[in-house]
Amino acid sequence: MNLTIEKLIYGGDGLARLPDGKAVFLPFVLPGEEVSATIVKEKSSFARATVDQVLKPSAHRAEPRCPYFASCGGCHYQHGGYAEQLEAKRAILKETLLRHAKLEWKNDIITHSAEPWNYRNRARMKVNVGPDFALGYHRLASHDLLPVKQCPISSPLINRAVQLLWEMGESGKVPAGISEIEFFADHADTKMVLEIYTAAGPPGMQEFGSALQARMPEIKGVAFFTETAGASGVASLKEMVGNTALMYQVGEKSFRVSAGSFFQTNRYMTRELVQTVAGDFHGKIALDLFAGVGLFASHLSKRFDQVFAVESSVVAAADLQANAQKNVVPVRSTTEGFLPRCLNMQPELVVVDPPRAGLGHKSTQLLAALRVKRIVYVSCDPATLARDVRLLLETGYHVEEVHMVDLFPQTFHIESVVRLAR
Repeated sequence: MNLTIEKLIYGGDGLARLPDGKAVFLPFVLPGEEVSATIVKEKSSFARATVDQVLKPSAHRAEPRCPYFASCGGCHYQHGGYAEQLEAKRAILKETLLRHAKLEWKNDIITHSAEPWNYRNRARMKVNVGPDFALGYHRLASHDLLPVKQCPISSPLINRAVQLLWEMGESGKVPAGISEIEFFADHADTKMVLEIYTAAGPPGMQEFGSALQARMPEIKGVAFFTETAGASGVASLKEMVGNTALMYQVGEKSFRVSAGSFFQTNRYMTRELVQTVAGDFHGKIALDLFAGVGLFASHLSKRFDQVFAVESSVVAAADLQANAQKNVVPVRSTTEGFLPRCLNMQPELVVVDPPRAGLGHKSTQLLAALRVKRIVYVSCDPATLARDVRLLLETGYHVEEVHMVDLFPQTFHIESVVRLAR
């Protein structure tokens, strides 16, 4: 059947309508295109389809740079020009704020963007060790491994390390038991730390780490994590080779980032993100919630007498302590546990940068109860952002600015910064 694409939606798909009005979702299309498609799944309220042929392509359709595009689940927008990608993300963000926050944002979404290729300073890849060695990402819409030998959104240093792993793997020099490898490169793309995940801490890992460093001196450290059976996403550090902490420079400040700590993944946009968040706010007290290694707290410390930086992760909290300026108070706590303790603190500004799940109802209520003058909400998920913003609007806040900082070009992911005041 022939379908006309209305718009792109969050998640990477395009939206079209069946003759009866039912929504149908298709990947790798652009607004306004007419396509021939086949329905592959139909539910009572929507359907999914694949594209057989693009009958009338958009003027913004582009040739994907990556040979794995449309097979790999990592990128979603390489078939569209970069300006079109940004426009689609702004439209999705506006619509999500309207639908979930009941906020009709009529002003511009201030957009920050940079080089859309080779921008990632961190990449995590699956590994299959054995005669049929493979290193790569998940196939689109599956958990199967797609062998990948290059990644044009990752930094040149990461791509060199990927090539080295392939050479060692194909010659039988990667030990069994490794399930994933995460590459993390510094700001200059000259030094790297590897995080290697194993099922049960098999032998030979120290020797493997040393061999990696010998073949590629830019690898300054290798950290081996053992994944706990039955506890998804839980891994404990078991062994280390070399120095497993990088010094990552943002502006004039360097941050210690240890293996296992979160840090922003776009090597071109980190400084602009920090400047967008910290702005020219000033005062006596600021809070930085979900502070990580102290990226925002460090910059806030220039304009506030005291900054309380709150982080729950053991590894990131240790880095936060090491990176803290004299007027930054590191606090190891959850946000939900910390907020009731500061009701009488009277901060002038609160910065929140929660994970994809957002603040959640309880933490948002606790934050609203502070009645702080200004809140800067940093989000990597527009739906959870809008949900939390709606509660803040209902408790007396209004939105002053909406920013989109494009940390993830070629993908559907949207990083946004919303400034609220009361």
